[in-house]
This record gives sequence, structure tokens and C-alpha cells, in this order.
Amino acid sequence: MSADPRQDIPLTVAGRTFASRLLVGTGKYRDFDETAAAVEASGAEIVTVAVRRTNMGQNPDEPNLLDAVPPSRYTILPNTAGCYTAKDAVRTCKLARELLDGHNLVKLEVLGDDGTLYPNVVETLKAAETLVNDGFDVMVYTSDDPIVAKELERLGCCAVMPLGSLIGSGHGLLNPTSLAIILDNAEVPILVDAGIGTPSDAALAMEMGCAGVLINSAIAHARQPVRMASAMKLAVEAGREAYLAERMPRRASASPSSPFAGRINA
Repeated sequence: MSADPRQDIPLTVAGRTFASRLLVGTGKYRDFDETAAAVEASGAEIVTVAVRRTNMGQNPDEPNLLDAVPPSRYTILPNTAGCYTAKDAVRTCKLARELLDGHNLVKLEVLGDDGTLYPNVVETLKAAETLVNDGFDVMVYTSDDPIVAKELERLGCCAVMPLGSLIGSGHGLLNPTSLAIILDNAEVPILVDAGIGTPSDAALAMEMGCAGVLINSAIAHARQPVRMASAMKLAVEAGREAYLAERMPRRASASPSSPFAGRINA
């Protein structure tokens, strides 16, 4: 155990500081009212929006998601969900910047196929470089490959977001060893994106030292999404506190809670 206690450094992304370490998505809810209630219960300050799948003002005659999660209250994080090439992802980010009046903070994801929704890291790297050079602040969804994560950081991404498991699978953290290597070598915030299924999954990611987690399906697909959003909020907070407290060392043998020395003999 380290001699100096861990310091509770706030979550800072692209120069912006946030109190909540839980980021939430806005897809898969029954309607915008449920979306708004769940986002509020989560305590999240950063809300991610799929530009290609959600009306953010592109269609003036349809309900606008930004009426439910207004930019005046939340930091909107446009994402490139549904993009399979670097070219499409870059175009989508530029559209988001126009819709949000010059907003540069984006979540980049370039998918490899429809079946796994696994990231295409080659196209992701190409898109990341283009977007960073164009002045975007890029939070990037990627695989749990430590080499790729470090390369995305080197390219200038402001946060790296490795998957815990497949998007929407709810399997939690399937490869904590790789995640630990990414965390040990990172100089930018690392947030788990994809695969969180339960509050215990979120807490584990935070206990490992992740700067935050992004959750959508686990909240939206719960029987009671608003209650699950609240549970995730508490789990993220508890996991962060546990990380700062630093867990007890594992031992090969039992150690009594009460010492034997000075005990009263019958």
C-alpha cells in the first residue's frame, strides 16, 4: 500500500471539470420523458447523444431530444454511433458542431460490424487524428488493447474509453487485466464505455481507478430505469470512495478482526 494517500482529483476532460463521474446515454428509453427522468436521477452532467439516430434539431417538425436534456443544464456529448468508417465519423462530428453552435467535445466511435459492434481500431485511429487536427476534443471508444489506447492518447484524444465488454451485452468487465495495464500507463482520463450491466460492474471499474463510466443500456433496459439510474450513481460514488480509501491487502491466511494479545482467558 502506498505511503501517501490517493488524492481525489476532480474529473477533468478537455479543461472542463465535472462533479459526477457517471456519463449516461440517451438511447433505448420508451420516450423522452423517461429519458429526462433517468438522466436526472443519475446525477450525470455529461449526456451522450447519437447524432445519426436522434433528432437534435436536424428535423424541426419532430420532437427534439435537447428539449428533454437541455444544453443549458447538461454537457451534451455528441457521438458517432452507427459509423463504420473514419470518413462518416468525421462528417458526423462536423454536423454535431454545426447543430450545437461550435461545440467541439465529441465521443468518437467507429464500429467494425453490426454483430459485435466492436470498434474498428484502424478507422478509429484515422478519425481521431483527423478530428484532433481539426480542433475537436475527442473522447474515444476503443478496444481494451493497451497499445491502441496509448496510441489514441498520443494522437491527442482527451479521454480514452475502452470497452468492458460488447456494447449492450451487460457482461461487465471481461478483461480487467488489460484494463489495469491501460490505467497504469495512461496520462488522460480512462472511462469504461460499453458492457456495464449492474451497479457492481460500475463500482468495480471505479475501484480499479477509472476516471468514470459511461452507461446506457443497463439503465434504459432495466425494469425501472429511473431507479437503476440512481443505483448506478451510488455505485460510481462508492467505487470512487473505495479507490481513494485503498483496499486492504489480500492475505493467504486468516487474520482475526480482534487481536489475541491481551484477551481474557476463562
